[in-house]
Amino acid sequence: MDLKLSKPGEIVKLLCERIRKERISIQMTQSELAQRAGVAVNTVSNLEAGRNVGFEVVVRIAMVLGRAGELESLFMPKLESLDDLRRYEQNATRQRIKKRSSHD
Repeated sequence: MDLKLSKPGEIVKLLCERIRKERISIQMTQSELAQRAGVAVNTVSNLEAGRNVGFEVVVRIAMVLGRAGELESLFMPKLESLDDLRRYEQNATRQRIKKRSSHD
């Protein structure tokens, strides 16, 4: 599935379905997953149903399901040249982005 052509809600639904399938494939109940992730059972149920849960919950669930490594690539910088690397390293310490004036 090409996620670039998907709406945010469609992506959420797809990821929630994948989490549920992963849990089932390792023969883990929602209760077991919740306990190991340190969250409530209804939090796991809400996540699998695509209802609003915090990002930390997603990270906890991914860790328990053995998929935390896949989160590592999320929002990695796109470094295609030495200039990109230099720019990334220079901006890594920057705290705020200046507002652009209407003249830019």
